[in-house]
Amino acid sequence: MENNKQKKNIRTKKGIVVSDKMDKTAVVAVERLKVHSKYKKRIKITKKYKADNPENKFKVGDKVTIIESRPLSKDKRWKIIAN
Repeated sequence: MENNKQKKNIRTKKGIVVSDKMDKTAVVAVERLKVHSKYKKRIKITKKYKADNPENKFKVGDKVTIIESRPLSKDKRWKIIAN
């Protein structure tokens, strides 16, 4: 019998750093398009995620990729990986 360890799908998102004022944390804005159910028009939706930025390496305006991680604080559940 083999140990079947299933690989977990790690969620990733691409966005832009909009704030780096906190220590070791950056706020990343992620945009997506949503289609309105009645009018069929595409709407741009922006959501902000707090992501771990341990060395304060990423600054406002940087394009980054974030990956889901374990809870790091009350609001932080994402980590920034180099783009």
